[in-house]
Amino acid sequence: MKKTFLCLLLADLMLSLVAACESDDSDFSSYTLVSSSEDDDDDDDVSNVTDTIVITYDGQSATVTGDADGHVTLSGADVVVDDTVSQHGLVLVLSGSTSDGSLLVWRSKKYTIVLNGVSITNADGPAINNQCSKSLFIVCGEGTENTLADGTAYAEQTYDQKGTLFSEGQIYFSGSGTLNVTANSKNAIASDDFIAIGDTLASAANDFTINTTSSASASNGVKANDGVFVYGGTLTVSVAADGARGIRSDARVDITGGTIDITTTGDCLIEQVDGVADTTSCACIKSDSLFTMSGGTLTMLSTGDGGKGIRCDEDIRFSGGTLVATTTGSNDISKPKALKSDTGIIVSGGSFKAEVSKSWACDNGTESEDPADHLTVVGTPSKAEIAKKSVVIVY
Repeated sequence: MKKTFLCLLLADLMLSLVAACESDDSDFSSYTLVSSSEDDDDDDDVSNVTDTIVITYDGQSATVTGDADGHVTLSGADVVVDDTVSQHGLVLVLSGSTSDGSLLVWRSKKYTIVLNGVSITNADGPAINNQCSKSLFIVCGEGTENTLADGTAYAEQTYDQKGTLFSEGQIYFSGSGTLNVTANSKNAIASDDFIAIGDTLASAANDFTINTTSSASASNGVKANDGVFVYGGTLTVSVAADGARGIRSDARVDITGGTIDITTTGDCLIEQVDGVADTTSCACIKSDSLFTMSGGTLTMLSTGDGGKGIRCDEDIRFSGGTLVATTTGSNDISKPKALKSDTGIIVSGGSFKAEVSKSWACDNGTESEDPADHLTVVGTPSKAEIAKKSVVIVY
């Protein structure tokens, strides 16, 4: 089951937060993050006191203000925040630029990172590494441009580092700025828990933009172990590696809003596993569980050999919004599919379009040669054109 949440991130506090960060003795107790009882954790014992630490990167160094309790250590522009015993709330405000820096956070309670016009490139690891299994709230500051990039190789560490922006716990994205993430070695954005993009609250700011780019030597765009949930904002994902996925979830993928654009350009990845060739196709979205969509706009293009728009181990359930899935690659090694599900493709609302240059547009596992048997159409759409290589359904 999807974990639900209520994350109160008031847009009208963003400007006051950024301005107040210039003063070490500012009171940020009113800047709160409220999550439901079904949230990740037992963090109800976080006190009402909030520590706000401002980290400013400047080339090969960084400066810190607001660290009254000595949680931060610096080595050039590599910043480590060790706050594993504090019961206070924590807000980290990042700004400035470095071509050789990073942020590593150790903490036992949920906390917030405000991206306030920051650019971090780490040549030998993640730009931001969150070693906290609780919730991480990432807020893109209003009108800001923020950039994160990793290197082509990671230095060996005793802790996980699975992408340019990596978190052991859940990641919640919101705000009204822009975040650009470039992956040169591993995933662009990765969580060992779930990733939630946007907010279900009408009062929350969902006009942020996340752009991820993964090179041919990197991996997935967005990777999560326990699900990917998109409620709002704009998400653009581009991956170039063979066998890479735009969004990769070991659990379900749910889309209820937002604008999502995903492109994959790699071919099939062929690896030897116990002496047997194992083939992995690129996919704009790969879910090991369900895929559901009830709102928003999702546009997918896969151009490599055997590429997929959506590859899902369970049902693909589309009930609203706009979905366009296109594959243009060859079928030399694997068959391209716009949508591939092992159990079923169910369309019951919205605007749905699937198109391939080769093979089947929709594949639900049936051996039937009748295109109508390859998906289930619920209700009476105003337009239904179902063929082998092209399916268009509009309600």
